[in-house]
Amino acid sequence: MYYIDNSCTDPYFNLALEQYVFDRLAVKKDFFILWRNDNAIIIGKHQNTMEEINAAFVKANSIEVVRRLSGGGAVYHDLGNVNFTFIAHHGGGFDFSTFCYPVMKALRSLGVEVQLSGRNDMSIDGRKFSGNSQYVKHGRVMHHGTIMFDSNLDMVERSLKVPEDKFLSKGFKSVRSRVTNVKPHLSQSISTIEFMDHLQGFMSEEFRLIPYDLRKEDLDAVRKLQKEVYDRWEWNYGESPQYQIVKRRRVDGVGQIEIHLDVEKGVIKKAAFYGDYFGNRDTKELAALLTGAKLREEDVGMLLETIHIQDYFNNLSQE
Repeated sequence: MYYIDNSCTDPYFNLALEQYVFDRLAVKKDFFILWRNDNAIIIGKHQNTMEEINAAFVKANSIEVVRRLSGGGAVYHDLGNVNFTFIAHHGGGFDFSTFCYPVMKALRSLGVEVQLSGRNDMSIDGRKFSGNSQYVKHGRVMHHGTIMFDSNLDMVERSLKVPEDKFLSKGFKSVRSRVTNVKPHLSQSISTIEFMDHLQGFMSEEFRLIPYDLRKEDLDAVRKLQKEVYDRWEWNYGESPQYQIVKRRRVDGVGQIEIHLDVEKGVIKKAAFYGDYFGNRDTKELAALLTGAKLREEDVGMLLETIHIQDYFNNLSQE
C-alpha cells in the first residue's frame, strides 16, 4: 500500500486529490492518505446542501462548502479534525469495519477504548468522534473517515444547525449525534500534528506503507479537476436534489412575509409570496423575475437591484 503525504488544507484541492488518486493512480495500487481541511463543511453526494448548513453562520465565518463523491451525512472539518482515506481493491458492497479497525487499533495503542457504532461511526463511551463514508466503483472502494481529535465542537454544532425554515426535500438528512473529541480521552496530551504522526507511523507498520511522491503532472491534473468540478457552485450547491423551501419572517414595519420556492439543481423553478404585508404591485411579477435564477445571494441580489422592492413590500429594505 502506498502513502501520500498531503499537507494541503484546502478542501477543494483535497477532494479533487482523492478523486484523482481513485480514478488515475489506484487502478493497480492501494493508497492511504492522511489530511486535514481548514474550516469546511463536506456534503454527502445525495444531500441538499441548503438543508444541511446554517447558511448565515457559514457565510459569517468564511466556512467553505464542498460536495464529495460518497454518500452519507454532512460533516464539519477544521484543523483539529484528521481525515483518513483508504483507496483499495474491494470485493464489492459497503464494508466499513474493514477500514475502521486499523484506525481503532491505532487509537487503542494510545490507550483510548473505541467502538464501532451504528452503520458507519466510531465512538468513545457512546459518543461519536468519527463518521465514515464510501464510494464504490469497478471493484475498488474509496473509504474516508473523520477523526475529531481536537475540533471546535461549538463550530460543529452551529455550522450544521439549520434555522427553523421548512424544507421539503428528497435529499438525505444528516443525523445530529452527541459527539466528542479524542484528545480529552488520552492519558498524555499531544498535539493534532503529533497524533497524525503517530497514526501514520502505526499504519506504516500495519500495511508496510511505501511513500508516493506526487509528480508535477499529478498536481496539475488535480488542480484541473478541482477547477472543473470542486470549485464550481454547480457541483457544491446545484447538484442538490429537487426540493421546496418555505421561509417565514415577521419584519418590523413590514409585517409577515412567507416565501415558497421550488428549487431544482440549485435553480429557482417557481416562487410565490404570501403574508399580511402591503404593496402596490403584484408579487407575481417578483416571482416571475426570480424564476430561473440560481439560489445564491449574488444572483438574487443582482435581480433585486433592477426593481424597487418597496413596490412589493412596503417599508422593506433591499437588503
